[in-house]
Amino acid sequence: MSATQIHPTAHVDPTAELGEGVIIGPHCVVGPHTVLGDGCVLRNHVTIGPHTVCGRGNVFFAGAVIGEDPQDLKYRGTATRLEIGDDNVFREHVTANRGTEVAGGVTRIGSHNRFMAGCHIAHDATVGSHCILSNGVQLAGHVRLEDQVTMGGIVGVHHFTTLGRLCYVGGMTRIVADVPPFMIVEGNPSRIRGFNETGMRRWGFDEQRIAGIREAYGILFGPRSASYGSSILERLAVLERRGDLNGEVRHLCESVRRSLHDGVYGRQLELHRRDTDSDRQAYYGAISRSGGGHP
Repeated sequence: MSATQIHPTAHVDPTAELGEGVIIGPHCVVGPHTVLGDGCVLRNHVTIGPHTVCGRGNVFFAGAVIGEDPQDLKYRGTATRLEIGDDNVFREHVTANRGTEVAGGVTRIGSHNRFMAGCHIAHDATVGSHCILSNGVQLAGHVRLEDQVTMGGIVGVHHFTTLGRLCYVGGMTRIVADVPPFMIVEGNPSRIRGFNETGMRRWGFDEQRIAGIREAYGILFGPRSASYGSSILERLAVLERRGDLNGEVRHLCESVRRSLHDGVYGRQLELHRRDTDSDRQAYYGAISRSGGGHP
């Protein structure tokens, strides 16, 4: 691997750790206690904040700001982290924040993801691997993306929402509840419009596994789904009673049940949230003491 290259106009904190073959372009900033794995490339005007750990082969385009403080009122200023896997691409002006203390202090991004221009990955989010986020996708805090999620442009995702494996989200969609695995959602309010057959084929699923998801979609969400039960939980029970469910259909059933039966507002992660109004009170208290009133 080639030697590490640092442009004269870049600033690299002395505590940062750089792997082999790292390229840091003009006017980049690498913060304290940051790790850049072998072959990472910072094109120009990239900021990598403190306590950010990047694996191998990540590429950051101009204006990306990765690993800075979370934009959250409950953040208390301690050394939280952002952990990034291998071979991700962060295009122009992508932002990804570190975690907050109340949620464990870590934002996690897997490997082989593509984040197009202007995306935002908020505090305490978890992004799996092989995901594609088109321009302007906004992930709120505590959002979870499973593997192989694809999202169109200008999508807004509510905090504590889970997007299931290999789901597809159409452009300009507002997501406020969990998206089941393998499904296609679109609109505002968002609705399930079909299942992601194209994505399954691209990822090498055979006809039998695709047929299983096709049948499950028809029972749970399809145009004739009411014939299997008046509610989604009734239809889910019909599907679960079948004894020949493949792994993908079982994963779909388990995800839907967690969201609807165990979740809050259709979001399974809401059940596990630990933040309270008191976590934000220092901010509002400071405004009140200054005489500014509440915003």
